[in-house]
Amino acid sequence: MASPLKVCVVGSGNWGSAIARIIGHNARSLRFATTVKMWVFEENVNGRKLSDIINTEHENVKYLPGYKLPQNLAVPELRDAAKGADLLVFVVPHQFIRRLCDEMVGCVSTKARGISLIKGIDACPGGLTLISDIIREKMGMDVSVLMGANIANEVAAEKFCETTIGSRILENGLLFKELLQTPNFRITVVDDADTVELCGALKNIVAVSAGFCDGLRCGDNTKAAVIRLGLMEMIGFTRLFSKNTNVSTETFLESCGVADLITTCYGGRNQRVAEAFSKSGKSIGQLEKEMLNGQKLQGPATSAEVYHILQQKGLVDKFPMFTAVYQICFQGKPVQEIISCLQSHPEHE
Repeated sequence: MASPLKVCVVGSGNWGSAIARIIGHNARSLRFATTVKMWVFEENVNGRKLSDIINTEHENVKYLPGYKLPQNLAVPELRDAAKGADLLVFVVPHQFIRRLCDEMVGCVSTKARGISLIKGIDACPGGLTLISDIIREKMGMDVSVLMGANIANEVAAEKFCETTIGSRILENGLLFKELLQTPNFRITVVDDADTVELCGALKNIVAVSAGFCDGLRCGDNTKAAVIRLGLMEMIGFTRLFSKNTNVSTETFLESCGVADLITTCYGGRNQRVAEAFSKSGKSIGQLEKEMLNGQKLQGPATSAEVYHILQQKGLVDKFPMFTAVYQICFQGKPVQEIISCLQSHPEHE
């Protein structure tokens, strides 16, 4: 009989802790090692180390308070957490992935496989690099992706939801489905992995637009328009920049597409911070510190990556919503610019 597969969760924020909670329960099956290691970026919480709190109280009191974790082992040293791992679940802000992969090289199983829950992209001189591509290149492993309408606290509370795994190698996607699926966390596996990943990144820009409109008290009709036009920009961007030449429109109808877009535009952190930005006059950075309890905001950062890619290719005018979010967040354009971009959107020509 094959040895049980060792699992390491790389990340322990809100979403990372919610996923580790699922994995800890599911790892009781014979296929997986029962001890799930979770890398924790060490912090002091009320005078105690966060990793010690998680290991003694089985709760991430800072990022997922109120939900007990199984007997996961919180490990503050990344190489110790990842040592010998067969399955790696990446759940960290996308800005840190290169450094973390460099640190892990050589310490995981030679047959290791990964899955990325990271929402973001990386602009490079040649155009676009997916976060999964960075992990593949640096770690030398196959990497699937998981994206969907999954607000972490609702997943932790075991409220029903769906999600999507995109996998270039179907066998690996199905293995991660086995690791992650529960009666209330239902998973569809598709082979259009690049589209799944791009949906997870781009929807955060649209959610910022939705938050701006909420702050301006535009109403539900306007938000519906933001969601529709945002989806059209997501589809257009994916068709232009995905390395997969067979982008499937059906993928946008999975949980990773329109469902995640709706949830994020109504209840995600990007929407909430953007709404506060519209009303308060404070900077995005200041609001991130005040509102997110140490979590990172991905929408504005992703809009910057997207804007630089569009600029390189001379396509800024083709994606007015993505462009407006960047200009409002980083170039001092007024929030009302989001309405102008909707009014003159090329979809209406």
